[in-house]
This record gives sequence, structure tokens and C-alpha cells, in this order.
Amino acid sequence: MPIDIRPVQISDRAVWEDLFDAYAAFYKTTTTPEGKNATWEWIFGGEDFWADLVVQDGKVVGLCQYQLMHRSLSGAKVVYLSDLYVRPDLRGAGIGRAMIDHVIGFAKARGITNVRWLTQEFNYAGRRLYDTYRPKSDFILYSVPV
Repeated sequence: MPIDIRPVQISDRAVWEDLFDAYAAFYKTTTTPEGKNATWEWIFGGEDFWADLVVQDGKVVGLCQYQLMHRSLSGAKVVYLSDLYVRPDLRGAGIGRAMIDHVIGFAKARGITNVRWLTQEFNYAGRRLYDTYRPKSDFILYSVPV
């Protein structure tokens, strides 16, 4: 079934929130009203942050959000795919791949030569897809709340 990937629009707030909440739940965390409001502002407030929805058969079935990130060692920017979510009943149908390819196309169109993302160890289904692009790196993430 064909899909359409399009930018989030102001009128998409409710469906965007549903997908964003489901994405957070998958990673065993929650969103806050402040976090959602800040992210929504990034999408529409002129930040280098983009959000797209995937529509299939008239229904929104996925979300991807990405941003520019500076890489000091190369002096270049990369596209950081910060959030990727597909409704559980549609996983494995090529929607995640279509979103990643969409973000890669976004980067190529801007002359950016790298797209990167993180996932959690337990995301085995996602990692099977991600490994078809490139093996995981050997970096370890540290996250220090302050």
C-alpha cells in the first residue's frame, strides 16, 4: 500500500501528540506538557528541527523527527534522526525504512553527508532494520541529569 510522508501541520497537533506519546511509551518513558510544547515550538518556530508524518490509506501511521547537529571534528553538520515511530500493527511493512530513506534524502538534498540516530538495546525489531543501513557503532551513550 503506498504511503505519503509529509511535514507536520498545525492542524496535526492531536495526532502528533498521540504518536509522540506512543513513541515515549515504547521507550518506557513519558512526555510532559512542557516537553511537548517545546518540541512543537521547535517544529514551527524556525529551529533546525523537522517533523513528518506518514500517511497510509488516509490514516497517520508514523512519525519521524530530525534536526541538524554540529560535528566539531569534521567541521560539518549531520542530520540527527531523533524520533522514529511506526504504529505497532504496521511494523515490518516498510514504513520505517521509508522514513529513514526520507531523512537520508533530506540530508543529501542539503549536501549533508551523514545521518545518525540512537536506539535502545531492547529495540530488536528496529535494530534489524537499522543494521541493513550500517552496523551499529561502538560508541556508548552517557546521559547525566543535572
